[in-house]
Amino acid sequence: MAGVTTLGDLASAIGVRTEESVVIAELKAGSEDAYAWLIGQFHQPIYGLIYRIVNDPSDAADTTQDVFLKVFRGMKHFHGESSLKTWIYRIALHEAANRRRWWFRHKAQEMQIEPVETVEGQFSGEERLVDPGESPLEQFAHTEVRAAVEQALQQVPEPYRTALILRDLEEMSYEEIAEVLAISLGTVKSRITRGRAALRKKLAGYVREAGLELGLVLPAREIEVTP
Repeated sequence: MAGVTTLGDLASAIGVRTEESVVIAELKAGSEDAYAWLIGQFHQPIYGLIYRIVNDPSDAADTTQDVFLKVFRGMKHFHGESSLKTWIYRIALHEAANRRRWWFRHKAQEMQIEPVETVEGQFSGEERLVDPGESPLEQFAHTEVRAAVEQALQQVPEPYRTALILRDLEEMSYEEIAEVLAISLGTVKSRITRGRAALRKKLAGYVREAGLELGLVLPAREIEVTP
């Protein structure tokens, strides 16, 4: 396939949506450079997305591997009905949902509390949120807030939680979310609005208790007035 022979060329090609077909052609042809680019581009965000759904680092790593196996095997059937990104995210959400259902059926009794390990080439949520130039106290505050948000997010019911993850954590556009979830733009906006409201409600008690110490402010409408 002429025109795309190096990772640099691949990165340049993918930057323009109209040239995405060039990269897809390389993937279909079995280009090792194309697959190396694909993993480098999507592995970390896909792992992060799946982890927030299955809430277990080992399961997230295994599921991420399954996603890329399905991408590699299914590439010949990909005809560009959606963008490459939304197609991969759709597969990831499907695999994560399957893993979560399996977990509730077979593994719930084995749950144990253990720290989240960072797999080589991946970034934990803590690393992405903490500024290395901050003081230890500031880093602790960010870590505590992140943990509280992640815990509250797990309690937001579906389908609002997935829409919230895609919008506020994965920073996808409303149009991309609609494409990934195969729903209308209006439904996307509704789910995000309801998801944010549910998350705010889950976090209200935490903000009241820890807000002054961590510099958090509860919106006026959430403050309960006591007589």
